[in-house]
Amino acid sequence: MRIGVVSDTHGQVEFTRAAVRMLESLDVELVIHCGDIGSPEIVPLFAPWPTHFVFGNVDYPPAPLAKAIEAAGQHNHNRFGQLELTGKRIAFLHSDDGALFRQTCQSGEFDLVCYGHTHKAKQHRENQTLVLNPGAIYRANPHSIATVELPAVEAHIITL
Repeated sequence: MRIGVVSDTHGQVEFTRAAVRMLESLDVELVIHCGDIGSPEIVPLFAPWPTHFVFGNVDYPPAPLAKAIEAAGQHNHNRFGQLELTGKRIAFLHSDDGALFRQTCQSGEFDLVCYGHTHKAKQHRENQTLVLNPGAIYRANPHSIATVELPAVEAHIITL
């Protein structure tokens, strides 16, 4: 199974459309958005897949975003999301709450932790946990997204 991981769209529709086109070309089956969605207009762009959203520090007030996610039939996890796919445990959050982010990465409860906020693509291991930031779709140089192959938990950062 291949999943797409994105973050920090900041309401920028054209940049997000480019990311969506790339995700389509990569044949992902599901998308995780790690926060800073930025505006309700971003949500329907992810209609081709089941998409799981968390809120970031710019996603206030959250009510319009929550309404857009619900209207699109997508998945709203508020500030912290968890999934189990192909037997692998995945957590995703924006990481602006540093204590929660560190606790999640160090807990040993997850095979994969996805996060945003820093606008820098990065991956590293904390014991058995792969910690992945796909980078940002806006306010980054270069703009980037990521894919993760499951159940292998192998991540690839893709520049846009």
